[in-house]
Amino acid sequence: MERVSERAVLDVSGLPSVVFGPRNVVWLGTILFMLIEGAMMAMLYASYFYYRTRSTDWPPGVMPPALTYGVANGIVFLLSLAPAWWTRKKSRAGDISGARMGLVVLAIFGAVNIALRVYEFSALNCEWSANAYASTVWMLLGVHSAHLATDFIETVVLAVLAFTDRVDGTRFSDFDENSMYWYFVVGVAVVTDFVIYGATRLL
Repeated sequence: MERVSERAVLDVSGLPSVVFGPRNVVWLGTILFMLIEGAMMAMLYASYFYYRTRSTDWPPGVMPPALTYGVANGIVFLLSLAPAWWTRKKSRAGDISGARMGLVVLAIFGAVNIALRVYEFSALNCEWSANAYASTVWMLLGVHSAHLATDFIETVVLAVLAFTDRVDGTRFSDFDENSMYWYFVVGVAVVTDFVIYGATRLL
């Protein structure tokens, strides 16, 4: 019996303590989360364009949203891809100093995005209850703002953790997944900006 149990022991000491990408179950969770949120945004886009087919005057009864804050925030979102990419690169290399710097810079970009988003709401030129168009536009910005706030909070928490003695292999994969979700936030921001600021004027 003793020999059998010795043979049955599986030596896993050579396996890596952390993996990135599809081999990590957190990666799959993040992908599924983005698919769910992406589907929700797609339904809101569909609602927007459905209402467009039902109105000859667009936007109906209100002025188009002002471009200033929306364009400014769009530029900041695109620039924020740089620290997100940097964080992923340094996390996969196990470079804690580089990952810390990337997370801090990404958190700063997130704070700027949130501040500009507050001004975006004030520049929509309509109250949320004005009509179906107004409600949809406010909902589009509101749902995306929830995505933005969620990832901003997570980035801040991870940045704080990065300066503690609790950083291990698992934390590096968390840094990586957080940046991947930031890509999603930026991608949705670009599409949402086109719908709210571009389609309003072009269609």
